[in-house]
Amino acid sequence: MKTLLNFFLSYGFSSANASLLATIFAALLALVVIVALEVSTKRVLLGFISRFAAKTATRLDDILVHHNVFSGLARLVPPVLLHLLSDPVLQFFPDLIPIVKDVSVLWLTGGVILVSFSALDALLEYSSTHPSFSRLPVKSFIQVIKSLAIGIGLIVVISKLLGTSPIVFLSGLGAFTAVLLLVFKDSILGLVAGIQLSANNLVRVGDWIEMPKYGADGDVIDISLVTVSVQNWDKTISTIPAYALISEGFKNWRGMSEAGGRRMKRSVNIDMTSVRFCDQKMLAELREVRLLKEYLAQKERELAEWNAEMGAGENSPVNARRLTNFGTFRAYLAAYLGSHPKVNSSMTLIIRHLQPTAEGIPLEIYLFSRDTEWAKYEQVQADIMDHVLSVLPWFDLRVFQSPGGFDINHAGRYFAESLGGRTTRTDSAVPME
Repeated sequence: MKTLLNFFLSYGFSSANASLLATIFAALLALVVIVALEVSTKRVLLGFISRFAAKTATRLDDILVHHNVFSGLARLVPPVLLHLLSDPVLQFFPDLIPIVKDVSVLWLTGGVILVSFSALDALLEYSSTHPSFSRLPVKSFIQVIKSLAIGIGLIVVISKLLGTSPIVFLSGLGAFTAVLLLVFKDSILGLVAGIQLSANNLVRVGDWIEMPKYGADGDVIDISLVTVSVQNWDKTISTIPAYALISEGFKNWRGMSEAGGRRMKRSVNIDMTSVRFCDQKMLAELREVRLLKEYLAQKERELAEWNAEMGAGENSPVNARRLTNFGTFRAYLAAYLGSHPKVNSSMTLIIRHLQPTAEGIPLEIYLFSRDTEWAKYEQVQADIMDHVLSVLPWFDLRVFQSPGGFDINHAGRYFAESLGGRTTRTDSAVPME
């Protein structure tokens, strides 16, 4: 600067004009240096980093390049240089130095916030693909850090605009603590809830949860600082406050999928009048059923020994123990479901009676399907119930159901035929006496 000043003074310029020309020339030179360093940093250094990231096996550097983290760092060079060069360039105009430095600080603050956001977004994307982060509410923590970064940036900007130190500004925030707590109530509750959810591993993205109060029944697709988004089975989206999961409770089906079995609990009402003892003809037919051969042989030996010991003859159905079609059917179902490839036989499998009602005897089937996916689970359940209903007549059992129009019509025709046609028809479909 002294050399420039002496150069312009040697040409006869006054001291004021020489100082102004020297400052303008130095400012232009500084601008050229700043632009040149920024361009060279972006083209040379960032080009090298991009090529290096493409060759490495790790994904983190690729994600950082994709989110322009290194480009954001390169954009920090101009404000840093502007701050450093303001003292020598503007030494003849000292009143301008604080203004330029404040502008450079504001510029640098905005750049740091933006590059921080890019780095946090890159971290979020990396954590979503890394199994070790699956239990942590990373998105909630990142949103908290972003909020803190914005808050710090605002404090720096306001303090510069007011011409005070950030420390002085921070010391005055104590009076606004209650207001801040009220404004950021949901964020604070969400952060605390996120920490509790992650610490206890209560919910994570991909879990199937139910929360009827909020109409939620589906997969968790997003866990943020304030809300948890659930995509229901009808493809609608339900949004739940994060702290509601802690305060109100919810049902998580993750245990079902991790256990390797989904419960199936269905019942069929059996007509009680169809339950009877098995006669020799029925037993001869049932012995041909592969799944019942061993059961019948063992059961017949057991009953024969018991009846012989108790002196109960075969013609004494009250005194003797005999096989029933209902009990044999339950044994068949247990053997059939125990060997079914889609049934998890290592988990609970029960075929039991429930309390008889006016609608018959409920026969409950309680088992666990190996397929936990909804569509496949429903297919397995339907196939099993189809087989149960189809095989009942082989055991001379009937399903109880309330009579419908077909049953009444059939009964009317049968009644008419039993009377030998001695009826008066009031309806073409249903003959009446």
